[in-house]
Amino acid sequence: MLLAAEDAAAEATHAAGWFLTHAWLIPLIPAIAFFVIILFGKRMRFHGAEVGIASMVAALVIAAGTAVQWIRYTGHEAPPVIRSWTWWQSGNVRFGLGQHIDGLAVMALLLVAFISTLVQIYSLEYVRGDRRFTHFFASLTLFSAGMLTMVLAENMVQLILGWEIMGLCSFLLIGHWWEEEANSRAALKAFFTVRVGDMGLLVGTGVLFGLLGTFNIADINAKVAEGGGFSHRTLTLAAVALFIACIGKSGQFPLHTWLPDAMAGPTPVSSLLHSSTMVVAGVFLVARIYPVFHQGLDINVAGQHVNLIAVIGGITVLIAAALAFVQNDIKKVLAYSTVSQLGYMMMGLGVGAWTAAVFHIFTHAFFKCCLFLCAGSVSHTGSHHSFDMKKDMGGLFRKMPVTAWTWLLSTAALCGVPFFSGFFSKDEIIDSAHHNHYTIFWIVGLVGAFMTTAYMTRATYLTFFGQPRGAAAHFVHGDHGDHGDAHADPAVDTHGAHDTHGDVRHSRPLPFAPHDSGWLITVPLIILAALAVVSGYLNAAPFHIEKFHHWVTPKVVEEMVPEGPAFRWLNALPSILLVAAGFAFSLYLCRQVYGAAASAWKGLTRRVAPLGAGHRFLVNKYYLDDLYEKVVVHGIAHPIAQGAYWINQHVIDGIVNAVGIGGKRTGGWVYRNIDQRVVDGAVNGSGAAAQGAGSALRPVQSGKVNQYGALLFSAAAVAALVLFVVNR
Repeated sequence: MLLAAEDAAAEATHAAGWFLTHAWLIPLIPAIAFFVIILFGKRMRFHGAEVGIASMVAALVIAAGTAVQWIRYTGHEAPPVIRSWTWWQSGNVRFGLGQHIDGLAVMALLLVAFISTLVQIYSLEYVRGDRRFTHFFASLTLFSAGMLTMVLAENMVQLILGWEIMGLCSFLLIGHWWEEEANSRAALKAFFTVRVGDMGLLVGTGVLFGLLGTFNIADINAKVAEGGGFSHRTLTLAAVALFIACIGKSGQFPLHTWLPDAMAGPTPVSSLLHSSTMVVAGVFLVARIYPVFHQGLDINVAGQHVNLIAVIGGITVLIAAALAFVQNDIKKVLAYSTVSQLGYMMMGLGVGAWTAAVFHIFTHAFFKCCLFLCAGSVSHTGSHHSFDMKKDMGGLFRKMPVTAWTWLLSTAALCGVPFFSGFFSKDEIIDSAHHNHYTIFWIVGLVGAFMTTAYMTRATYLTFFGQPRGAAAHFVHGDHGDHGDAHADPAVDTHGAHDTHGDVRHSRPLPFAPHDSGWLITVPLIILAALAVVSGYLNAAPFHIEKFHHWVTPKVVEEMVPEGPAFRWLNALPSILLVAAGFAFSLYLCRQVYGAAASAWKGLTRRVAPLGAGHRFLVNKYYLDDLYEKVVVHGIAHPIAQGAYWINQHVIDGIVNAVGIGGKRTGGWVYRNIDQRVVDGAVNGSGAAAQGAGSALRPVQSGKVNQYGALLFSAAAVAALVLFVVNR
């Protein structure tokens, strides 16, 4: 079977069109653009932004051509188009760079290139005047190149390369305004938390290689799908290790704590990171090598109905949604929403809904990117660079109609309102959980749908409706966003320093009043909102449309998971009713709690002790940060560090110092006894002997002929005597 698959792949590569066989150019172009921006960007007219945008447009064109040829030429039964070149070789082990093009890769390539292009266009206005404008576009371009490299990877080593490029760029971009301590801490937290998970990727890849003898992704999937010939326990170990990496990268419980803090970066970074790049990388990895997780973690739709992926995904759905209710920062609401939706994707993969989970990656990218960019638009021209919904927003619907409408359309898609894109993907995950007898996760999905609608209704009300508050309520004298200000975008704890990140300053303050943003911001919003509405119709079960399934789902996966449930409105009714209930209940509470009229709901958490305790529990994020920082870091890492320091000072330094002292003493003894007495004595003795001999022979060279004649005569006499004695 494996040899037949290799022959089919080779034949497919030979028959594929130019775009399919040259898809490796998609990550290469932005990678080259990164170096061009770094080396020459500051001397260009637009400081390197034009290179970044041009590279993403070029990548998008090739990705679009690749998608068109894949659709025309294939379907889910076609083999992938694989090309590979040797990177380096160690013995018989070959490490390659190449491409593995199938429906999943084509979908992700097109998605990442498209979203990245819009985000870079948006960034032209949003970060205009920033002191590190060129470095921002360089890092943003490399960030996209890293994700594209991972998506395209032909083998696990190349996948790790793209995976780690994203980790580095996320650190740079989250800490873009590193002068503020909160931003630096957020960048370090993201970097170190994700590194914890990344150890699992290295371990899992090593175990897979030891088990199967290959890094090639197609071979790994084929060998595992065939089954037999390897230890199931070892495969489970590899799957668990790899899933730990997915937990860290995709912000799953309990390593989700870094993701909301990553809002310290500029809003375009938050949008790109949360919609189509780094945080979906973990979900993509599970989908890419799904046979490893399916076999290793017993994702069984006919018997056992609990597995690690479904459990972690289900927990993440609920705990993140609950945290979104107590956030005042609009970006942190969206951040926890992303964590919850990533939980849906993981849960979908865990309950056997592979197509629905991957389709949710696709639809989620559009409406979540739009929502983050809407939040940036509100901050940019609606709330004077504040993200605090309670202090500086409210009543912005009429003042920012384009931003408001695109937010509402994307929110409807996120909540799963019927006929919006999220309904067709998220509801399919919920329905598949019920169909495959994962009853508890079906309930989790329904509760999550209610909570999603409730917290998004709260955020919408606080931002666009009700009474204007703070900067949204009156004119503010200060630098105006449209006039080249710093475009600061700090975390919630740093709202007081919004104008500290740029070099451009005005000679006199300009009046600020909430209004809609310029076209560089609103056009991407309109495009994304439109896709948030229509993208779901690529796989709309109510209308018997399964194009996405036909184009994307690999044959090896289709053989493992059962056919999805036939859509029935009766099955979708619980989700629809809970979405409606979430909207009605949350709207009622918002009017009661945040309205001007007196209400018994106001101050309820202060009056009722259990509610207050629950509220504090959520505000403190389940005390997980305290656990990690005060228990794990201070309680474990600090003693280890102190012990290591003591060993360094007293053991290692003691050995080094002892060796140094011993060497010094040995050198002194050698100098006194060997160098001075033996070596110098021999040299001085030979000199003295030569001097004595010279002094003795000096009279011989007197220059007198009679002396020389006597010497010759004496020498001849001695020679004659010797000859006489010898001959006798």
